[in-house]
Amino acid sequence: MGAGASWTAEYGDPAIPEQREWIEAYSPYQMLVPGKTYPEPFILTSTKDDRVHPAHGRKAAAKLAALGESYFYFENIDGGHSTAANLIERARRLALEYTYASRRLCPEPPEGAP
Repeated sequence: MGAGASWTAEYGDPAIPEQREWIEAYSPYQMLVPGKTYPEPFILTSTKDDRVHPAHGRKAAAKLAALGESYFYFENIDGGHSTAANLIERARRLALEYTYASRRLCPEPPEGAP
């Protein structure tokens, strides 16, 4: 999809069966399967990303949802490959990343805990 299609010489072409086989061996999307528990990921994308199409993040979120797994998802409608078109959007993205990381590293104690 998009400019990513121009990278098949470097990363492989999923339309070629033998290349698709080794691509699927390291594809995080292909490795999402029922019956496994996954850490809660933060899926970050941009509607206007011309290198990594936002459909990849959307598909990953949909697959996680279908598996009953939780995740955080943020899609900036502006920006580009870095998901930020200006300093305000960059600050928003960084705040989301730091919030996600702090909640993963320092979860709130259970209710009633000292």
